[in-house]
Amino acid sequence: MASFDDRAATWDTPDKVERAEAVAGVILDRLGPLPGARAIEIGAGTGLLGLAVADRLAAAGAPLAELVLADPSRGMLDAADAKVRARDLAFVRTLQFALVADPPPDGEPFDLVLSLLVLHHVESTSAALAAVRELLRPGGRVALADLDAEDGSFHDPEAEGIHHRGFDRHLLASQAHEAGFREVEVGTATEIEREGRRYPLFLLTAVAS
Repeated sequence: MASFDDRAATWDTPDKVERAEAVAGVILDRLGPLPGARAIEIGAGTGLLGLAVADRLAAAGAPLAELVLADPSRGMLDAADAKVRARDLAFVRTLQFALVADPPPDGEPFDLVLSLLVLHHVESTSAALAAVRELLRPGGRVALADLDAEDGSFHDPEAEGIHHRGFDRHLLASQAHEAGFREVEVGTATEIEREGRRYPLFLLTAVAS
């Protein structure tokens, strides 16, 4: 079974890039301008989602003040670092960080937490949402995209660290409220087509109380 470190160099396939761009568009449609915000992408991998959001905000004249690409995999972060250096993105940094396992990074809380297909890799969803809340200032925003509940066919049997076969939207929204979020909304972000089947991705947005 190839680890995320092993897969980092070939991670950015056209379908993953397109998916991240689609989800970034939906996030900004939901959240609107975020000028001067400090953002963190958790489970960032090579930074596809975070960089797509940053690019769109910059193009709209509302650039981020800081973007942290956080992931447990050193290999993924090395790939993200290469992108950041190649594009000379002074406001972007990477951080080796595992949600739930690690305490919040030093410094001020964030204004925005992003993730794409991360929650199903965390054993306790309630703990994950509570850890996300700890990263945010009161009034900060969260935008988490993941799979709707599915029959287990989405991942190959040897896939690494799969704890959930997607999520029930209503249950997840309830857990977000319990974790300290308000104005919780869950809607469809995009779909993934794989071997003739379509798997919807939801986007959960909320405000930290």
